[in-house]
Amino acid sequence: MENKEIQKLLDFIAQSTLDEVNIETSELKLSVKRYGQAPVVQQVVATPAPVVAAAPVAAPAAAAPAAPAAAPVAASNRVTIKSPMIGTFYRSSSPDSPSFVEIGSEVTKGKPVCIIEAMKLFNEIESEVSGRIVEVLVENATPVEFDQPLFVVEQ
Repeated sequence: MENKEIQKLLDFIAQSTLDEVNIETSELKLSVKRYGQAPVVQQVVATPAPVVAAAPVAAPAAAAPAAPAAAPVAASNRVTIKSPMIGTFYRSSSPDSPSFVEIGSEVTKGKPVCIIEAMKLFNEIESEVSGRIVEVLVENATPVEFDQPLFVVEQ
């Protein structure tokens, strides 16, 4: 790449809203990261959201106090098992094997619930809680992010 092309590329990146860009070719390796701008924007966006959400929540709570009291009780006995890493989610150890858990399966602390493949390593993910699986939140063989909810367990 010539200097003019590199400069045009940098100008384009500077005008975009991207916080991080990595470009690698046979003749060039470019990594651009912005610091300081993204958190300020996120902070400004996050500040008005609770104010807007607080007003509608307060009105229904005053109109029907019994309904909000029932919801936390039902949700309080549910725990989410989250992904401890980035990778590919698998419900079983091989395509021919049955899933580690299904909806309705009982799990105990330390029981394997899935496998996450990360960098050609297959990591068995164990349950951190005991209870019954009520929801499977991820499809088999799909990518997952760190801290992404995988299962909902009712204790």
